[in-house]
Amino acid sequence: MAEFSGVDDFRTACEQAEVHTVEVATLDTLGHIRGKRVPVERFFSTTVDGGLNIADAIFTFDMQNDLPDHPYINMESGFLDCHLVPDVSTGRIFSHRPGYALVFADTFDPHGQPHFAAPRNVLADQIERCRQAGLDPVVATELEFYICAPDWTPVQNHIQYSSLTDALELEDCVRDMRHGLLAAGLELESSNPEYGPGQMEINIGHADAMTCADNTVLLKSIVKQVAVQHGMRATFMPKLWTEPSGSGMHIHTSLSEGGANAFADSDGKPNLLMAHWVAGLLEHAESMTLLGAPTINGPKRIRPYTFVPTHVHWGLDNRSVYCRCICEPDSAANRVEHRAAGADANPYLMIAAILAAGLDGIERALPLPAMSEGDMYADPGDSLALPTDLAGAIATYRNSPLSELLGKMFSEGFLCLADHELSLAAENSPHPDEVNNWERARYAEHC
Repeated sequence: MAEFSGVDDFRTACEQAEVHTVEVATLDTLGHIRGKRVPVERFFSTTVDGGLNIADAIFTFDMQNDLPDHPYINMESGFLDCHLVPDVSTGRIFSHRPGYALVFADTFDPHGQPHFAAPRNVLADQIERCRQAGLDPVVATELEFYICAPDWTPVQNHIQYSSLTDALELEDCVRDMRHGLLAAGLELESSNPEYGPGQMEINIGHADAMTCADNTVLLKSIVKQVAVQHGMRATFMPKLWTEPSGSGMHIHTSLSEGGANAFADSDGKPNLLMAHWVAGLLEHAESMTLLGAPTINGPKRIRPYTFVPTHVHWGLDNRSVYCRCICEPDSAANRVEHRAAGADANPYLMIAAILAAGLDGIERALPLPAMSEGDMYADPGDSLALPTDLAGAIATYRNSPLSELLGKMFSEGFLCLADHELSLAAENSPHPDEVNNWERARYAEHC
């Protein structure tokens, strides 16, 4: 990723790329990029120093931009402005939309304090907690998604996992996605067809936690925009149809201590630091479910033999476990893969939850349970079952220690959105396993 050292560096890059518009971006609660488009001349003359305002209503929006009840952001409070301060070091210049650049912004409330509801601030708090402990989180994501026809019907009627021959017309589209991601500064590792008709996966390189979250939401945005340019649509809806595979977001974490991977000496089993980190993830796994599956649709992935964990356990190279630990001899690539989140999860919030849970495990020196081996769908033993519906996910998050770690005010607002989704689903999506047209109409375009 090109990291701009200052305003002049970013200005020069914009001039060379003939940028005419700079997008000043923040994230809403469900992970949608929002902000304002500013003419490049005004951005450098005014906005880069003075920032701009946007209504804090964005943090109460549901998938359709309705405004559920919120205890702090509402008509009584006046839906106040929050202030966006651009961070030019996050600048990206796009090739899939020539003439456009984007910068992420820090979000402040009317009193000049970091806004409690802004997902980048929620993540920043957890990164700082890790750094206070002398640890720098390193994170990577893997995202699955479907390419569809404009009416959200399948573009294929078959599956060819990781084929290098099949569906050249889809590869033309995915190639342009890869090019767009590379031009936007993402380190792209690979892409491949996944185990669904028109399902793809794109893997991006590791980075510090905030940059990884920025990269992940840009990946989702660019993928969706390029699909439209090819006359198709892309969606990160976690369960688009009842039978075919769902789409997930695997999140890999390690900890850097003194510039080196602190998990590196985990030879065949987690070292003590990794063991405490994983134990923290297992301790908070139930309550993390809501952050990884915040709608009625997401929990429908949590079923046996879907490559989604159904219970709380850990293992080594085993794709039926909740936490998959890579523990190679003296390897800088040693890491923990969290396998539960849906592709629609807000990456800032999901990464924040993982950091909060893992650090809690380290701070409390939580012991790691026995390792799980074999088919953990067939025999989960006495492992704790994860919630399999939205009501259960809400119940495990409400008043949980994790909700306190992520911020009381933030969690109250997040639960309001989840309760709103649950009330709508009770009438419109009553079946616990089937995905119906109401769900596709509500989520496919916006996930």
